Amino acid sequence: MSHDHVMTSPASFRDQTNWSDGYYELAIEVGSSDDARIQAVLSALWSAADVHGCFGRRDREPEEQGPVPCTVGSLTAFGHLRGQVRLPTGQLVVCGCVAVRGGDESSDWLDFYVPVGALDNAGLAYWDGRPFFRSDVMDDWLAAIGKETFTRAAFSLGVVGFEVSGCSDAATLAGQMPQERGIGYLLPVDGTLHYGAANT
Repeated sequence: MSHDHVMTSPASFRDQTNWSDGYYELAIEVGSSDDARIQAVLSALWSAADVHGCFGRRDREPEEQGPVPCTVGSLTAFGHLRGQVRLPTGQLVVCGCVAVRGGDESSDWLDFYVPVGALDNAGLAYWDGRPFFRSDVMDDWLAAIGKETFTRAAFSLGVVGFEVSGCSDAATLAGQMPQERGIGYLLPVDGTLHYGAANT
């Protein structure tokens, strides 16, 4: 494999175009600000997505840096945790996770993402003519990861789409799935997780 090929790979950490253009994400409202709950969801999510590795830096390739523990402590230290994940279309791409801590007023969010730059470099097709990136393939894949995560660590709400973190919350939805959905929702009702795909 030539060095040039490595630099243009959607799985390359050093190729900064892979980290560009925003995040396509599964954002999970943990339902708590307790580190142990966040850790449970983080561990379940990393496993459900089958992420390769766990790293703190994006300016070095995985083989050029030591792995870090997949923990809340590492998230706090590095801001983001990064790895590589295989898309349902078969390509290996960069991915990451970031915690959005709500403080005392609200519960915390955990956002698992694949940057749109990496999706572009992987040649993933998406809906044209929209003001934002949307992909049914990505929606269904991220929703499946969310469902698998929920079986291991329950959460309050999951939302799927482009830059969706914090655009709704469990308290606002109050157990009711929106009828018109610009994003995907993973909404627990009586302990069962329901997926409402984007339909607008």
